[in-house]
Formats: sequence, C-alpha cells, structure tokens
Amino acid sequence: MKLLSILFGVFILALIGTKLIQGEWNWLFSGNLGMCVFIIFTGFSHFKFQKGMAMMIPDFIPFKMFWVYFTGILEIAAGIGLMIPAIREITAILLIVFYVLVFMANVNSSKKNINIFKADYTGPGMKYLYKERVLMQIILIAWTWYFGIFLQ
Repeated sequence: MKLLSILFGVFILALIGTKLIQGEWNWLFSGNLGMCVFIIFTGFSHFKFQKGMAMMIPDFIPFKMFWVYFTGILEIAAGIGLMIPAIREITAILLIVFYVLVFMANVNSSKKNINIFKADYTGPGMKYLYKERVLMQIILIAWTWYFGIFLQ
C-alpha cells in the first residue's frame, strides 16, 4: 500500500497545482498524472528489482528476465500514454488488462512467499495478497477506468 501514496500524493499535489495555476480543479489531468507517475515508478522498479520480479512469474512461462524488462518498458510507455489525450482511452483499456494479468503473478508470488526486494523467499505470503494486493489492484483498475476512460 506504500506505493499508493505515490498515486494519491501526486494526484493531490496536481489538483492543488492546477487550482493555483489555472484557477480551477483539473481532475482529469491530476488523476492521469497520478497514475502516470505511479506506473512509471513501478516500471523503473522492474530494472532495479529484476531478480525478485522474475521469481514472481509462474514457472511455465519461459524467458522470465525478458518479461520483467518488457513489462517494465510497457509500464513506462503506459504512463506516458495516459498523458496523451489521443491515446489515453486505449492506453487505459490496455493498462486494465495488464493489471488483471499482473495479478496472476502476484498470486504466484504470494503463494511462494517471494520478497521481490531481496529476491528470496522471505516475503509476507498470502496475507499480503488478501490484506493489501487485492485492494490495491481494485483501486488501480477503478482509478484507471475512471480517469482514463470515464472522464474522457
């Protein structure tokens, strides 16, 4: 849930900034900027914690490091795409699909007690999945839908 502080923090700062600069609250910009910074931040984490993230990927999927780097690049591209009005909606749709697919890796990670930061098996396990990750995925999907699709 610590990651959500990036999403909410950037959103609130952007809202305040748009009110001060433009004289009105810009919900669409602020919501998409919050998700943009959040998803770019998580995209870069694929390059810092690549070994731990590779451990999250189910065993039947080959070329794990390729997928870690590829999804990191996709996340960075998605963050940028959310800020471009012409492609925002399709980016949001694809990002929601991505969040659903990534959740499967989170289930796998929780079952194996993977700690992505240490790249070992000392992670919090299933309690993390149930107490934090499910809620976070719901927030990310709802946020992306609301600001990337609904408010268009």
